[in-house]
Amino acid sequence: MLTLFDLAAGWIQGNVLVPLLYQFDLMEWEDLAYGWALFVVYGAAQVALTFAVCLPLERWRPVEHWPDRKAVAVDVLYTVISRVGILPLVTFVGFYQAQVALNGFLTDHGWVPPTLERALPFLLGHPVLTFLLYVLILDYSDYWRHRLSHRIRPWWALHSLHHAQRQMTFWSDDRNHLLDDVISFLWFTAVALLIGIPPLQFPLLVLVLRFFESLSHANARVSFGWLGDRLLISPRFHRAHHGVLAAGQRSCNYGANLPWWDMLHGTADFSRAYAETGDPSGEEALATGGYLAQQWAGLRRFGRAVMRRRANKTQGGAPALSRR
Repeated sequence: MLTLFDLAAGWIQGNVLVPLLYQFDLMEWEDLAYGWALFVVYGAAQVALTFAVCLPLERWRPVEHWPDRKAVAVDVLYTVISRVGILPLVTFVGFYQAQVALNGFLTDHGWVPPTLERALPFLLGHPVLTFLLYVLILDYSDYWRHRLSHRIRPWWALHSLHHAQRQMTFWSDDRNHLLDDVISFLWFTAVALLIGIPPLQFPLLVLVLRFFESLSHANARVSFGWLGDRLLISPRFHRAHHGVLAAGQRSCNYGANLPWWDMLHGTADFSRAYAETGDPSGEEALATGGYLAQQWAGLRRFGRAVMRRRANKTQGGAPALSRR
């Protein structure tokens, strides 16, 4: 039975994408057009759902009030680009091409492409359980990606754009440097290929996970209680991660959706309340500049971090790590 998502994706494919592909002599991509259109539709629906859930929460119990919300408007642009714009195309097509290439290479050399069901045969015939295991594996891998992005100084230089926002809202989740997004895509793609996630499920998994990440960034005094905060990351838990660090403090709460990994590795902190957010170590453009100004400022900071790292290696010093 066709859903509204299928009908909308079919309409976009037939009335927008196929004519464009024909116009630019790119009809070899026609088979991928529907998958990308479906991803765009899912993304638009997710943005609408996020807005419907998070905006009332922010109006109900806001952590902060701001007279000027221009910085938030830039975050809205990040969200549109990330969930509905060019990034869905890159994510879907890139992952599809990578999986086709990998499976073709393995098959040509007599190897069977990896899947989670082959590693765990009890998953055969249980798609819901398989999907949940995909979620757990991707979320755990994201914990380490996020933690490393705070430890490796050149990577932190890019990731600090995400932390520069002093007016954090549910729109802030997609506030990332493009190079940081590229690293994240490569990281997720590598993990997804290793466990054999089907191409049409990969973007859906990403969108499901990103919904809860958006919720965790909400400017809302919302906690899930003692037990709930230990089952799912709440706005209170994640805001501690974005908080401006006082002297002697270290960052905490790296998890994206589940606090279990922070609890397992000793990086969870449930005691910090609704801290002020931002990164005073970065230049002002990272916090209040427009989209292009933020991207350029992040690139400058990245360049300085790379040069400093090279200088440390030349002088025989230890690799520079982020203070966070």
